[in-house]
Amino acid sequence: MKNKLNQRATRTAAAFGPAYFRKFYLNAVTRVITPGEMRVRAGLIAAILAQAGIPVRSIIDAGCGIGLLRKPFADVLPKARYLGLEASEYLCARYGWTQGSVVDYSPKKPSDLAVCYDVLQYLGDRDASRAIANLARLTRAALYISALTSKDWRENCDKTRTDRAVHLRSGDWYRRRLEKNFRYLGFGVWLRKDITAVLWDMERTG
Repeated sequence: MKNKLNQRATRTAAAFGPAYFRKFYLNAVTRVITPGEMRVRAGLIAAILAQAGIPVRSIIDAGCGIGLLRKPFADVLPKARYLGLEASEYLCARYGWTQGSVVDYSPKKPSDLAVCYDVLQYLGDRDASRAIANLARLTRAALYISALTSKDWRENCDKTRTDRAVHLRSGDWYRRRLEKNFRYLGFGVWLRKDITAVLWDMERTG
């Protein structure tokens, strides 16, 4: 087991060093996402959970990268504690994140909201499945998840700004695994099945 963890850490360090983050997050010409887009995303997540009556006092951002969601969440959920979880040794040293993987990280207690934004496509099928199962342990209530799918690659993303070194799977592949523990609210937000939320009939996805 230790050998496998060491191999994973070595691959992560090689793939997610300074060059990767300069290209996809820090360079305005080549970055895949902007701070403005992340502010909108944080506001949307907070609004959906507020409408569903789900309080958020703690957040774990699994694969937080350079922390583009940290300040936006602080603005819209000012009472929520934020934990950045990151596999990249480089980012943990630079930003002070907690080092660990969404695949097997085990906190002392779960957060109200877990976020996993554009992480799972970097994992092989086995590790991605394990990560989705582990997300149900990382959150006691809500999950926001996004992953580049094969359909997104064909129809939605800007290929000049999107990393090609990923595992492209169908959206249904992810949904089947998520539906074991969660029910979908919409726009990437899921609730654990054991959480009661007040949703008007026409607000439901199905």
